[in-house]
Amino acid sequence: MRKRLVMIGNGMAGARCIEEILRRDRERFDVTMIGDEPYPNYNRIMLSPVLQGKTTFEEITINDWDWYQSNDIHLLKNERVVAIDRGTKEVKTDLGTVVPYDELIIATGSSAFILPVPGHNLEGVVGFRTIEDTKMMLEAAKQYKKAVVIGGGLLGLEAARGLMNQGMDVHVVHLLPYLMEMQLDPAAAKLLQRDLEAQGMKFLMEKKTSEICGDGRVQGLRFEDGTSVECDLVVMAVGIRPNVAIAREAGLTVGRGIQVNDVMQTSDPYVYAVGECAEHRGIAYGLVAPLYEQGVVLADYMTGQPTEGYPGSVLSTQLKVAGCDLFSGGEIHADENTKAIVVQDEFTGAYKKVLVRDGKVVGVVLYGDVSDGTRLFNMLKKGSDIQEYTSASVLHKAGEDSGLDISSISANETICGCNGVTKGTIVGAILENGLTTFDEVKSLTKAGGSCGKCRGMVEAILAHTLGDKFDASAQKAAGMCSCTTLSRDEVVAAIREKGLQSPREVRMVLGFKHEEGCSKCRPALNYYLRMLRPDTYADDKASRYVNERMEGNIQNDGTFSVIPRMYGGTTTPEDLIRIGEVAKKYEVPLVKITGASRIGLYGVKKEDIPKVWEELEMRSGYAYSKSLRNVKSCVGSRFCRFGTQDALGLGIRLEQEIEMVDTPHKTKMGVTGCPRNCAEVLTKDFGVVCVENGYQLYFGGNGGTEVRECDSLTTVATEDEVIRFAKAYVQLYRETGIYGERTAPWVNRMSADWVRQMLADEAEIAMLNDRFEAAKRTYSEAWKTALENEERRSMYTVERP
Repeated sequence: MRKRLVMIGNGMAGARCIEEILRRDRERFDVTMIGDEPYPNYNRIMLSPVLQGKTTFEEITINDWDWYQSNDIHLLKNERVVAIDRGTKEVKTDLGTVVPYDELIIATGSSAFILPVPGHNLEGVVGFRTIEDTKMMLEAAKQYKKAVVIGGGLLGLEAARGLMNQGMDVHVVHLLPYLMEMQLDPAAAKLLQRDLEAQGMKFLMEKKTSEICGDGRVQGLRFEDGTSVECDLVVMAVGIRPNVAIAREAGLTVGRGIQVNDVMQTSDPYVYAVGECAEHRGIAYGLVAPLYEQGVVLADYMTGQPTEGYPGSVLSTQLKVAGCDLFSGGEIHADENTKAIVVQDEFTGAYKKVLVRDGKVVGVVLYGDVSDGTRLFNMLKKGSDIQEYTSASVLHKAGEDSGLDISSISANETICGCNGVTKGTIVGAILENGLTTFDEVKSLTKAGGSCGKCRGMVEAILAHTLGDKFDASAQKAAGMCSCTTLSRDEVVAAIREKGLQSPREVRMVLGFKHEEGCSKCRPALNYYLRMLRPDTYADDKASRYVNERMEGNIQNDGTFSVIPRMYGGTTTPEDLIRIGEVAKKYEVPLVKITGASRIGLYGVKKEDIPKVWEELEMRSGYAYSKSLRNVKSCVGSRFCRFGTQDALGLGIRLEQEIEMVDTPHKTKMGVTGCPRNCAEVLTKDFGVVCVENGYQLYFGGNGGTEVRECDSLTTVATEDEVIRFAKAYVQLYRETGIYGERTAPWVNRMSADWVRQMLADEAEIAMLNDRFEAAKRTYSEAWKTALENEERRSMYTVERP
């Protein structure tokens, strides 16, 4: 007869423990899980990417409802256990349910610590631990614009970055003089703060909150030094408290957490505890990898498998914030018995510190370049002797390959910290199931399925395990989004072949994971259908990004920039006066000449944008759109003594001919009047250099973070030929580019020779021009219809007569 196993909790640690138990012995227990949230088991550490807009709630589900049913697990959701009766071996819930047990696992996790200052119970004060917390912040960001995050630790910084991504102005309040003091030393923390400030995050350091102010809803914070800050939302990220009340009331031994031995057994031999609620050898862990390690030990013990018990964990940390790569593990600060090896590159912002005691690595702090993180942390956990290493190379073996030796990693080493997947699990899955690709490993083991930072390690293990059988060329590219394994080309081909007419039809017919799609595929499918079916598909403005919907670029304080079109940087006295009057009326804080030779109004409030555009009576400059942004030009032969052709006139004409039509990403063009290249056209998506005998054409340039110089296309004799090639080039990019892909990586992917070959065919150029004109006509007609219906224009614009 099966034993009755009850799990209090439906979080990451608890569900993982049940997974491990079922993997070892499916027939031993009848399992009941009791969770106080209305959701299936989800990945709590991925709430930060959800808040940052990088993923969705659906995508962070670890075990969906089918998992419970297929494993005969009885789940009581949205119920909270209020009592454990150890005498009768029963648990009782707030809904009156009584569940008997033979063995009980407590996995109640922890709760966000809310500072008990006056005003902490005002509306708009929230922790950051649950889906409901995250939803509350997302909803607040739609109505309010000023947020304060109390706590400059890992979670606080991830929350702050997420709120900024939602358009909020964010201050981080921190009690100490530097950030993430539990994971970083002052030098690395200083680099982190500098990079976050460059992103627009604001800091109030060495501040202690004395009061949260507001009448019903939070309106600001006061600090003990007498200063204050205004805000509409307060996020508490000052730490967590293990949820131990239910265990304490049941008479179990409780310290900071529920005290357990090395097999996770509490003071009652029939009751166990795992996860953030458990205290092992005086430590209550708050990171996921130790919690999963505890679950494995407990599963072994409860199913009669041999185990050496849980010895405790050495912790490592990574930050999930774009543009800030950091890794820390073990000890952070040196003492009198510790030596530090430090390398700092102030030019690149890279910082590495390795702490050594008695010839062994005891701590690692990396910022900027974290490629050595896994190798150094592996050495730390194994207690490797480093005498044969050189300090100058930051512990790379002298004269040997500095890369990580996969064979040196033990089977129980955690590779995927987000999902607690070890090397042994990955290797076993590969060998037992004949896996040959990363996607197959991810699907079966979940390694690399969350933040994705371990993908390189997973692929290296795959290659090492398969040896000569590993085929790098067979590795499947990721799908166009997490909703599907289909690539962009496969989706576009299916739309053509199956005659699909709408994004919903595409998702249903092609079996996308989520019926409503995600933030990545919704705008992409809208673009592909608009590109493929310009005459029949109606643009879905709701699927577009906020900048395109608002016809302005959102700024770091939640306001927007409004940039009217000025062909070639030219304007009129009337337009200048109108810009000045509008800027004054709406109290625009910054009026600036942009890099594209236009006048930009920065700091326009969201609610003022429609009125600003209406009163300007000028056309949009597309500074927010995935289309032609601008054509940069010099004055050419109109005024310059070196000019060979009318670069200004050609630039204006190019802008008028190409504008409006969507492209996979923003595009920029340039026309320079002579080879002196004052308009910097050789790093544009499409560039024209005027010469004595005509016009030299270039393509595929990029002047961004990864600079790419243009490839040469051809030389033509007339402006009409320039326009013709430009339209053909843009249409070719429209039809074969991946949504979100600039022309530079598109050219690298397709090859410059292929582009030249396509545009060397006169018949192909003619067909591309015809399709471009057909697309542009639909944009013009949509704009005219909007005007006739007296609607505010979206992204469609045509020159007014």
